[in-house]
Amino acid sequence: MRGVLSLSAIDSRPTAVVIADQLRERIIDGSFGPGDQINEAQVAHQLNVSRGPVREALQRLVQEGLLIGRPNRGVFVRELTLRDIAEVYEAREVIECAAAESLAARDQGDRNELVARLEEIARRMQEPLDARDWSALSRTDLEFHTALVEAGGNSRLTRAYQTLATEALICLSHFENTYPLPERVLPDHLEIAELVSRGDMEEIHLALHHHLSVENFELHTHPATEALRHGRNESAVPS
Repeated sequence: MRGVLSLSAIDSRPTAVVIADQLRERIIDGSFGPGDQINEAQVAHQLNVSRGPVREALQRLVQEGLLIGRPNRGVFVRELTLRDIAEVYEAREVIECAAAESLAARDQGDRNELVARLEEIARRMQEPLDARDWSALSRTDLEFHTALVEAGGNSRLTRAYQTLATEALICLSHFENTYPLPERVLPDHLEIAELVSRGDMEEIHLALHHHLSVENFELHTHPATEALRHGRNESAVPS
């Protein structure tokens, strides 16, 4: 019930979109916890809307993977396992490396423009880091990585990454092992920006892999003898 009471009045955007956005935020901040049921009638009553747009909003979040529908029981917040979290971070690595590879092929001027943007975002992490405001820090962190992906210029990768970013925010909010040591937050992001500037894909991939690995749970590994690309040993892929 606490999650429902945290919802607020609807604004002028399409009703189902606004409801989905509110529910998504309440899942991220923990108002609706893992395994909680989201009751369609209660949400409609709290927001003073009909059940139709609430049903549509819930279906949007089911499609995003944040909720799970159980026949004859209702809709529940998905409970993330350690493997789920590792999959989120592996998928992020794949998409970020794909975007970085596109960036590495561009001229230095284009890369420098992006690097200036990334460094500006990274430096904004210092204030929430000093204040130990983990919610604000995690959102700025995801802003950095989303900017990297968007700069790659592939709209489908960007769209896929938006869902992963939401899941990553949930991970960062509720699973402390998914966040790097505080003293490494700013240096790690500035290092990624510097490597993007150089355009060395091998170094970029290694940096992203270490940055996005979940402690004690790797879905894939990168032996030093392998050619690194997007979680695969491409030296073994037939030409």
